[in-house]
Amino acid sequence: MSNIYPRARTLTKKNDPLHIIKTRKITHNRAVTIAGPMVRYSKLPFRQVCRHYNVDIVYTPMILAREFVRNCHARMADFSSNDSDTPLIVQVGVNNVTDLLRFVEMVSPYCDGIGINCGCPIKEQIREGIGSALIYNPELLSSMVSAVKAKYGDTVRLETKIRIHDDWDQTVALCNRLCDAGVDWITIHGRTRTTRSSVPVNLDAIKYITEKIQDRNVPVIANGDCFTMQDFQNILDYTGVDGVMAVRGLLDNPALFSGHDKCPWSALELFWHYAMEFGGLPHQLLLHHLHCMLESMGLEKRLHNELMEMKTTAQLIDWFDEKFVLKRLGEAGFAEATRIQYKNTSKV
Repeated sequence: MSNIYPRARTLTKKNDPLHIIKTRKITHNRAVTIAGPMVRYSKLPFRQVCRHYNVDIVYTPMILAREFVRNCHARMADFSSNDSDTPLIVQVGVNNVTDLLRFVEMVSPYCDGIGINCGCPIKEQIREGIGSALIYNPELLSSMVSAVKAKYGDTVRLETKIRIHDDWDQTVALCNRLCDAGVDWITIHGRTRTTRSSVPVNLDAIKYITEKIQDRNVPVIANGDCFTMQDFQNILDYTGVDGVMAVRGLLDNPALFSGHDKCPWSALELFWHYAMEFGGLPHQLLLHHLHCMLESMGLEKRLHNELMEMKTTAQLIDWFDEKFVLKRLGEAGFAEATRIQYKNTSKV
């Protein structure tokens, strides 16, 4: 296990994701905000940045249960956290009850909930019966939920993140089975397994499904095409869901839920801080995060091209210090600026 695991935790009102989902409108005068799972990208440093900007609940990337429970090296690589990384949902890719129960036993003491990935459209995962394959196998999916809830009850929160079927009533039937099995909340990504991300999310489908299961007392979270706070409000108003999960929007702009229409410089300085503090991010992953944030800020193309030529993290740090005023923790003004902090007005 990672040497930055948190201490074992128990659910309280402060970190219980179900309680947070149900009460955010009362405590914060808004619906719950969630940073969804991003393959490779929602690692600990990025999760910590999101928490600075009104994100209530954060997910890990999907972890494959079979590899995790069998391989100590996979456990070291796939899951790191700390005591401030809460509320945290660990998302799992799994296709059988046995692996899921073993995974929950190993992970649940160090997080605040488990999410079963029923939405990944990657063909390799579908062939393994993982991800969006599960929405076409409702008996298996509901049996996995039932097994976890029968063993752990309310001491382990369990979510399913699904996609929609072409026939929305098929999705309604699946949600009803999940409710019967004891799922704590359901996240609906408003696209089918074959719908490209370039196609607008189907809010009509999310609204229809939400209305059909509203008497089940199981919260519904909407996922898809949330890039601004206006999107957030539009999704809530149109669908009647209990909260909104953003994924791609947060990758470009971790401050989305605090009202920033583009990534502020403060988020980039925080990301640099956490990436160096916690370590463990491969150079290409670090580079991609910075690329997404700086593209959102409007970095000029010439400098962006230079950024993408950086081959090592040390070279990247030197380049940032040459081109920008990159403040460190403890310096006056750290993580306060909004605009890009060029070293001079000519942006060189």
